Order: sequence, then structure tokens, then C-alpha cells
Amino acid sequence: MLLERLGLPFTAVAPGMDETPRFREPLTELVARLSRAKAEAVAAQHPGALVIGSDQAAERDGEILGKPGGHPEAMAQLEKASGKYVKFHTGLCLLDTRDGKRREHVDLTRVMFRRLRLEEIERYLQAEKPYDCAGSFKSEGLGISLFEAIESNDPSALVGLPLIALAHFLRECGYPLP
Repeated sequence: MLLERLGLPFTAVAPGMDETPRFREPLTELVARLSRAKAEAVAAQHPGALVIGSDQAAERDGEILGKPGGHPEAMAQLEKASGKYVKFHTGLCLLDTRDGKRREHVDLTRVMFRRLRLEEIERYLQAEKPYDCAGSFKSEGLGISLFEAIESNDPSALVGLPLIALAHFLRECGYPLP
């Protein structure tokens, strides 16, 4: 969806890799490492391509928030986020397989959740079922109604890919945007 906004022809390829954080690895380093590893894994099979790798991790009060996987876990994540900031670290790596040059960026987005009542959380989860999303919401959908504010240099990063940085990198590689 995000790449379509830029009008780019692309093929989505899953790198199929282990995304386990290293012991005490800061989230900024984790998302940078995983973005780079994803791009490198895919680039090996696509010579002559511009390969994009991206990864995102969320934290609240120093605790890493994973994908909830189910309703009870999502309910607990949103209850704990109520009235608090959640930080989203989004990594980007653009690997130009023509010359091997790598361009990397990590974006930080801070989301301030409004105070949420249990019945609001329940209604939201029933409506959108964001069980495969870190933080248990989809900001591109109804999840935006859970927020008090978003602090970001690139709002697309919260959805999972910082398009402002990507557009800059693509222009550096000679791809004409817009």
C-alpha cells in the first residue's frame, strides 16, 4: 500500500529470516540490523534491483511491544498504553544491487494514547482485529481514534515504511520522483 503511493513498480518478497532481538539490543539497532538483513537476503536473488528492507519495533516504558497474536493480548497492550506514549522505531534500508551501495535510516515516531475505557478498547478490537500489528492498532484505519497525538517527521513510518526517507534514497539512486 505504501509503495503504491509512490507509484513504484515492485515485487514483494518475504526474506524468511529470524527476527529475534539480540540480548539487550537497543530497538534502534534492532530495526536497523533487521532492515539491512532483509534487504541483503532478498538482494542475493535479485541482481540489478533496488531492494527495500524495513522493520519496525514498538516500546512503552522501556518494554518491547510485539504483535499481540490474539484478543486477550491486544486488550492488555491497549490497556497498558492508555494515557501513555508509545515509541515506534522504523528502520529502512535501500540496497542498490547495481553498485552494492546501501542507504539506511531509522525513524522515531511517538504516539500519545488518549485515556481509553475498556469498552472503547473492546469495540476497537472487534472492529479492526489488529492482532498482527505491534502495539495492537492500525493507525491507517480506525486505530487513529485511539490517539491524543502523533509526533513524527514522517507519518508513513508509523504504518511501517518511512516514505520521505525512501523517496530521498530513490532519487539518489537516479529514480525520478515524482
